[in-house]
Amino acid sequence: MSLRIMHISTRLIRGGSQENTLLTCRGQRDRGHQVALVHGPIHGPEGSMARDVPAGIERMESPHLVRDPAPLREWRCERELRRLIHDWKPDVVHTHSSKAGILGRRAAWTERVPAVVHTVHGMPFHRHQVWPLRKLYMALERHAAKRCHALPVVSWSMRDQMLRAGVGTPDQYHLVRSGMDVEAFQTPNDSDATRAAYGFHADHMVIGTVSRIADLKGHDDLLHAIAPLMQRDERLRLLWVGDGWRREARLALARKLGLANRLVVTGMLPSSEIPSLIQSCDLLVHPSYREGLPRVVVQAMLARVPVVATDADGTREVCVPEKTGRLVPIADVEALRSALQHHLDHPHCSQQWAEQAEALVRTEFTEDAMVNALETLYAKLLA
Repeated sequence: MSLRIMHISTRLIRGGSQENTLLTCRGQRDRGHQVALVHGPIHGPEGSMARDVPAGIERMESPHLVRDPAPLREWRCERELRRLIHDWKPDVVHTHSSKAGILGRRAAWTERVPAVVHTVHGMPFHRHQVWPLRKLYMALERHAAKRCHALPVVSWSMRDQMLRAGVGTPDQYHLVRSGMDVEAFQTPNDSDATRAAYGFHADHMVIGTVSRIADLKGHDDLLHAIAPLMQRDERLRLLWVGDGWRREARLALARKLGLANRLVVTGMLPSSEIPSLIQSCDLLVHPSYREGLPRVVVQAMLARVPVVATDADGTREVCVPEKTGRLVPIADVEALRSALQHHLDHPHCSQQWAEQAEALVRTEFTEDAMVNALETLYAKLLA
């Protein structure tokens, strides 16, 4: 049965949830559904995925759908979303991200859409927020959960944290792993050419990080952790794939620590270039403070690149200590340094764990598995 499916996401910047959403749109289009994607304005150094929207997807921009709190704009945004939903008449409204999730669910529920779904890609409230703000977001999510039929999550950690906060009921939660373009990360690329293009030599040990350069992403922790190791080992190089509001602050720290001439920052790049860059790394480090389940960790595992990651939210569901990678406590610079040193001292362990990691993720994180799981969920809600 062909469905009319409307996805709503706050910002179509370059990020994990946005990439996930576009793959979902593509997969649903390929299954014969009519698919629309609504998003807010895109600006700033975090890039835009507007040009990555697949052909055949009806893209609509809602000018008042912005991330920062703005009560008047939010009121206007909800009215605009109601109008779009009323005119487009979807069978399913599927929201992504906090602001779009709250306003989109309210609008869809008011318009009596048959199936209202919200994917929890990451926690909208967390321990790094000031308490009043965290309490507010909890209350908003409790309110929105009563205005949707299902809450897919990318990791069990998301479900458990949401339920502990009183958001939704157990029967609303469904595990739907993030889908990846598995073939892109498993098809060998010319790693030597990629490394040479960024100034790396064959004898360099390239430690990569792929994420926005932003607060709570841990780039500063990585710099502090690796600085003593780089002073002792001339081979070590850092490759940061991405950009963001904290780029200049992190580069200033790199200069202060004497690492700037051994750090390469690519800026924002098309998604098509990420597989070859990950494959060119000797180690992928993901030092983030909060994640749903980091796509880049799975992507590195698909490419059989060893991983060091922080124990943030759902990360440990794929990065199993001493089985598929190295997992360290959040914000623990000493533990991160020890994990990096262990990789340097025991490369055979790293490679063994990378092979075990690839076996773990190669079937569970496919695009088809994700889209099929959503198809099953939609059919259940619409029955």
